[in-house]
Amino acid sequence: MKQVVSFDDVLAEIAVLVRPHFGKGRTAQYIPQLAAVDPNQFGMAICTVKGDEYAVGDADVPFSAQSITKLFALGLALNRIGDEVWTRVGKEPSGTPFNYLSQLEHEEGIPRNPFINAGALAVTDILLNITREPDALVRDFMGLLGVANLTIDEEVAVSELETAHKNRAIANLMRSFGTITHDAEAVVEAYCRQCAVTVTCRQLARAALPLAARGFSPLIEETIFPERLTRRLNALLLTCGTYDSVGSFAYRVGLPSKSGVGGGLVAVIPDHATVAVWAPELDRFGTSVVGAYALEHFSQLTNCSVL
Repeated sequence: MKQVVSFDDVLAEIAVLVRPHFGKGRTAQYIPQLAAVDPNQFGMAICTVKGDEYAVGDADVPFSAQSITKLFALGLALNRIGDEVWTRVGKEPSGTPFNYLSQLEHEEGIPRNPFINAGALAVTDILLNITREPDALVRDFMGLLGVANLTIDEEVAVSELETAHKNRAIANLMRSFGTITHDAEAVVEAYCRQCAVTVTCRQLARAALPLAARGFSPLIEETIFPERLTRRLNALLLTCGTYDSVGSFAYRVGLPSKSGVGGGLVAVIPDHATVAVWAPELDRFGTSVVGAYALEHFSQLTNCSVL
């Protein structure tokens, strides 16, 4: 990464550059609590492997992490049972929406990757073998890495559970194929609660930092993932982290990234830094419109693309 100007200047410039893109998306309409979020918010934070932090805008305003939690759930599962995870879920881009059902049935209950909803439900099922409360495990793991006490937004969790009809169908289909082994409703409930973890951009950038530091967290001074696993997680983020827009996102941004329908995005610059962005309006793929533009500008201004 070639840092031609200071990160403070980069963030200030990005905050101006993204303004014309507000109003081009919509908040997540299918989850009532998320639909009601003020769409005119924007925050961005950078955390370097040296432990330096930079932020702009609403970087310390809490938001719903949603599918970004899938990254940390997967990391926990791989740390606990290793490559056995891949007997339940694949590693390929889906090319379909994150809650697509037909592909799952055609492929006999094996999700394409751990970042679509079916794959995340399979990972939740694995974590249920470790604890009765995988949502709390993921929350506490993110909090440990983010140097913060994170919470689960109960109103968001209830809102998600009340509208989780397709996730229930996915879980029951996988149960029929034996991909998940626990009660389907228990898996869906734990998954919805996990998605309702609340985080800020600053906390999220900190939490993802081990992926930029070869598995080591400079903030808590502890190795979180083996270096080999860190490379693999980053590869999955690059190829599967933004669902069926992953090709165009990689073309524009060129960084391993994970999106969430709460409007958050986190990106990894290996050996250098992590970047977290939040802006609630989504494109049709479920990725933050303004957040994607912010990361695209960041990549261009700092020349940090890994591609």
